Amino acid sequence: MKKGWTLLVASPTSRSHPMNDRVPPSERTGQKIQQLVSDGDEQAISRFVRLATQPVIEQLLEAEVSDVLGRDYYRHRSSGDTGTGEPRGHRNGYRTNRLRTAEGAVEYATPQVRGTDEPFQSDIRAMLAGRSDELERLAIEMYARGLSTRDIEAATRDADGNTLLSRTAVSEVTEQLWNEYEAFATRDLSEFDIVYLFIDGVAERLHPGQKKDAVLCAWGIDSCGKKHLLSLTPGTKEDTASVQEFIQDMKRRGLRDPLLVVTDGAGGLIAAVENALPRAVRQRCLAHKMRNLQSKVPDNQWLLFREHARACYQAPSLAVAVSLKDRVVEQFEPSMPAAVACFLDDFDACIAHLRFPLNHRKVIRTTNLLERLFGEERRRTKVIPHAFGEKPLLKLMFAATLRASARWHGIKMTSFDRQQLQAIRKELNEAFNQHHRTPTNKPAPSRIYSKTGT
Repeated sequence: MKKGWTLLVASPTSRSHPMNDRVPPSERTGQKIQQLVSDGDEQAISRFVRLATQPVIEQLLEAEVSDVLGRDYYRHRSSGDTGTGEPRGHRNGYRTNRLRTAEGAVEYATPQVRGTDEPFQSDIRAMLAGRSDELERLAIEMYARGLSTRDIEAATRDADGNTLLSRTAVSEVTEQLWNEYEAFATRDLSEFDIVYLFIDGVAERLHPGQKKDAVLCAWGIDSCGKKHLLSLTPGTKEDTASVQEFIQDMKRRGLRDPLLVVTDGAGGLIAAVENALPRAVRQRCLAHKMRNLQSKVPDNQWLLFREHARACYQAPSLAVAVSLKDRVVEQFEPSMPAAVACFLDDFDACIAHLRFPLNHRKVIRTTNLLERLFGEERRRTKVIPHAFGEKPLLKLMFAATLRASARWHGIKMTSFDRQQLQAIRKELNEAFNQHHRTPTNKPAPSRIYSKTGT
């Protein structure tokens, strides 16, 4: 069966809901989506797809009713006013219908209309039955990048080419979806106790005809071992000012200093992390580092050099890593000075993960998860046409990374691991306080005038 959606006819047991709640169903569904995002349920991808489809249908149906009645959800027709050109009729609650999707049945609320001269029949519902491809594109693109008014008008035309919604109604739908994503991008981060933070950037053409800009992304692992997508923000490039503002924005939203921050070797990233997160240890992404090393080592010597470098980076302790480093210098510096200089550059940051629990080290020494996220995002920007402009592209990236992050699995966090992390936190706080302690210039008390010296 072709993947898509077919409309299920409402059964006699379809539920009716009186209009006793002043919040439209699409807004309540949007609240469920935000709750699902904030919960970070790693098994929730099917739920997200269903919830993402539901408000698209509900908003189109609500906009259609507003067109028919000549007023939006919250406005009422003046009592007894039938001569102003405003259509007769009023809303009369909702009836629940269902739509079959590849992710399971999607229930949605259909607004009921009473008091019209002729029985109201929804053209949108009729359109859904035979337009599964258009509905799938509409749902995905609305949540991926926000469609233009023209896009939605084209997707909601009947068989004769007549648009089923007015331009005003369509604009209200798109604005509602933008607001949902703005709420996601500015949400409170204080609930996340992040111990490992990962920051990286990807270059995208945010403005047609101009050079590519960096889009910065951050995700983290909390003290329970759960992974969270934290932020995705455009910046001019991966310079110190852009990255520092990116970090400060997360801190303003409640993010506390983590224990470890993992980045690549970009100078702007390094300086910004050290300035903005002074209580954290910085880890150099070893995947990036190994690629840098390979570019400086002859092909016929790479396997041997790689094994020695890996032995350092995967040593059982910091002390062993330093000892192995000296052997690498002794063995390879005479024949490959450029490779050894690259190996020694930022070496302490390359082995910083060795300070942390053994079963976490493989995960916290690279930004590979972000690399995979960016790969997912690039795949989606290629298949959805016209995804250009800062706002549309950023929303597409949010949708792609959010969907990919729903498949993340956490890391094991034992009680012993937590004890280790607490000890490291204490050491880092003490080092920070010692470094920033204000020296006192007060003279020592005279023994002659001290209370105990007389």
